[in-house]
Amino acid sequence: MSHHHEHEEALRRGLGLNRRQFLAATTGVAAATALPLATAGPARADGRLVPPGKRGIILYTVRDAISRDPLTTDLPSGFRRVFEELARIGYKQVEFAGYRQHANAEGGANLETVEGARLLRRWLDDNGLEAEGNHGFIPGSWPLSTADLDRFKQALEIAGILGLGHMGTGGDPTGSAYKADWDVAAEKWNRLGEIASAAGIKLYTHNHDVAYSFLLDSGPLDAQGRPTRSSGVRRLEYFLSITDPAHVYLEMDIFWAHVARFKYHTFTAPDGSVQRAVFDPLAVVQAQPIRFPLFHAKDGRSNPASGNGYDMVPFGTGDIDYARFFSQMGAKGYHNPMYEQDNAPGGSANPGQSLQYAELSFKNLAALRG
Repeated sequence: MSHHHEHEEALRRGLGLNRRQFLAATTGVAAATALPLATAGPARADGRLVPPGKRGIILYTVRDAISRDPLTTDLPSGFRRVFEELARIGYKQVEFAGYRQHANAEGGANLETVEGARLLRRWLDDNGLEAEGNHGFIPGSWPLSTADLDRFKQALEIAGILGLGHMGTGGDPTGSAYKADWDVAAEKWNRLGEIASAAGIKLYTHNHDVAYSFLLDSGPLDAQGRPTRSSGVRRLEYFLSITDPAHVYLEMDIFWAHVARFKYHTFTAPDGSVQRAVFDPLAVVQAQPIRFPLFHAKDGRSNPASGNGYDMVPFGTGDIDYARFFSQMGAKGYHNPMYEQDNAPGGSANPGQSLQYAELSFKNLAALRG
């Protein structure tokens, strides 16, 4: 056995993975080392970190505009008018958060149909916009029920009409802290990912902070036979190691990943000792950059007095070091950052706020240099 293979074997055993899991966890790294040569192209003299064609927004940020009644306002409302405004601002990509709008908007309330998707695609094309993903339907059943499988395939058909490269969900593969439940979730997602890949679409899961908390996988068992302590592996890190990198992808919400860094920095080891391990969101991406085709580029202003450690603010006005993150994550030119801000809508007091924040955030995204 060569020294290289000896090193791989030692690493595999140290991670507690079988050979298939080890190869799955490392294939993305190998692919990433080759990808920049093929995709980066000539270095940009101005150091722009997000090229014009990669400047995106998830429509959840402007959900108030999409869902308001166009008969009661002069502000952009409904998908078509919001697309026009986002294109005017300069965005080139959008990510859907479902396909519903106000019933009085052109096309009607529910566009999650083949006909609705064709209408949306025409409006996207008219405005030079590219749809990259959607937070939509993921089957709840496992093994898959016939109804769930049919609906999942319909979601893929709609994604194909829209030209989506990716399709995902806003929730975790499981809300459980236990290894056994993540094993089941990985089995399910591997199968769903295969179905999506066959349709030419990358399946992704989008996650908040709790998915980066520590997995309960060891130590004494509780009365229900469940482990009570952790080996120090985080839930999503484990999920990455046991899912197929060719079929299962992640969308990191960079804000919530930094919240996880703030919140989840100690765990109880198998021997009962409390261990410290600070989460590094950038390092997770650097290890497997191809597994993260999409990001939520959500900014936060440091606020240690809050439960999350950050307050959400428009992109470029917070304290998260996006210049460092985007310049060092690897696979240059591959990722699609989508500006998101959960609290962008201003309600009746300032109904134009979410689109104003979208314009400010676009300018800051475009101005990012590294």
